This record gives sequence, structure tokens and C-alpha cells, in this order.
Amino acid sequence: MQPSACWRRVFACYMTSLHYLDPNPAGHPAVLLLHGLGADSASWTLQLPALTEVGFRPIAPDTPGFGQSPYDGSGWSIPRAAAEMANLVEELQTGPAHVVGLSMGGTIAQQFSLDFPQLTRKLVLVSTFAVLRPDTLSGWFYFLQRFIVINTVGLPAQARVVARRIFPGADKAALRELLIKTISRADPRAYRKAMSSLGMFNSVKRLGEIKAPTLVVTGADDTTVQPARQQLLANGIANAHYIIIPKAGHAVPVDQAEQFNREMLNFFGV
Repeated sequence: MQPSACWRRVFACYMTSLHYLDPNPAGHPAVLLLHGLGADSASWTLQLPALTEVGFRPIAPDTPGFGQSPYDGSGWSIPRAAAEMANLVEELQTGPAHVVGLSMGGTIAQQFSLDFPQLTRKLVLVSTFAVLRPDTLSGWFYFLQRFIVINTVGLPAQARVVARRIFPGADKAALRELLIKTISRADPRAYRKAMSSLGMFNSVKRLGEIKAPTLVVTGADDTTVQPARQQLLANGIANAHYIIIPKAGHAVPVDQAEQFNREMLNFFGV
């Protein structure tokens, strides 16, 4: 398959080395959707129709090493991931895009807006942080557990730890299994590097440089990134809007898709 070839039926494409979903190529403006650690472009399945229906062009890439985007093993970092996304936007010639990032995708979105302000319209930061510092003992234990598991037992075991945290409860069994399968398909080298990059990420001193209108979205029941940590992120960005969505955990766009879509589209002026 040539790098720019697309599968029309599933709207899956390749540009540069990235695989991405592009269900409405004629839409405008573009909305760049950036997934969380271990996930892939399918994370945004519940957002793609809502964005397409109002005329936007949602573009959901797989970050290098996740989903179907390859990882060359030469280094993984948040700035490099942001640069890959900027290359994608420029090659697709979409013009400036709204950028939506969930968790890890939220750190890439911050970096994107800082390094490529000319490509950024509005910014939506979901379940994410400026610096990752757990506020509770259980939070520290969770991240320590993840670090040990990924470096000893391996990615499938890591997937089970994460899935239980993100989708607890008997009613979320199907989502848990889907997430386990998705994380298990990731390149372990990329996953480990991404974990390290997230641990070192600190945008606190640069938040004031973000000029794009910004919406920060928190799930009230998020146990992965504490809501207080997300509030600090919002406080650091001039005139940022901050909302808490009830009955949502870390995966806000899945847990409360209808309300999340409504808030996102309202912020985009729809």
C-alpha cells in the first residue's frame, strides 16, 4: 500500500508513517483527536459521527507504536509525537485544527499548541495534566504498580491493570476486554518510553504561553488523574474553561459520550 492510500469503506488512511481515521475528508475545519496511553484511534468512535454530522473533519491518528502506526525504536517523546501530528496536519493541508487530547493525548495536545501555535485553533484537554504527581497514596501505588508490571511481567498484564482501573464494575466488562486487547497490541518499547515521557512531562512553566482558547474536561470519578491535578492545569492557562462531567471516570468521551460531545461542540461554536 502506498503511504497516502486510503481504505474508503473504513476511512482508514496512512500519511507519513501514521495510520489515522478520516471519516469526512471534505469537512472543515479539522479536529485532531489524540488518544491516551495504550489506546488507539478507535478511542474516538463515539465522537466521529457527532463531529462529522456538523461538518467538521475529524482526524484520529494512532500515535507511533500504538494501533497501526509503527514505531522505529529510535526514541519516543511527547515533543516528537507532537511533531508527527503537526506533519500529518500539514501534509493533509487542513489548515489550523481544533486539537482534542485525552490523557497522554492531552500532553501531546499541549505540546502541539506550544510548538505549533499556527496550526492550533482551539484546544480541548481531557483527563490530563501539566505535571503527573498523584495526590493520594493509592494514586502513587497505582503508578508504581504499572511501572513494575510493564518492566517485569509485560504488556498484557499491564493491560489488565489499566483496564480494571479505567472501566471498573461488572457493567463495563466488554469495555475492559476491548481495552485489554488494544493495549496488548501496542509496541512494548513505545509503551515503556511513553510511560517515562509522561512521568517526566512538566508544562507548568509554559502554560501561560498557550494562546489558543482552551477547554479542560474532567470526569468527576477519575481515579487515574485526580480532578485537583486537572484543575491546576486549567488554572495555569489564561481564560481556560473548566468543566467537570458527573458519573464519568478517566475515559470521559466513552463514559459520558453524549454530554462530552455536547460540551465539545458548544466550545467549538456549534
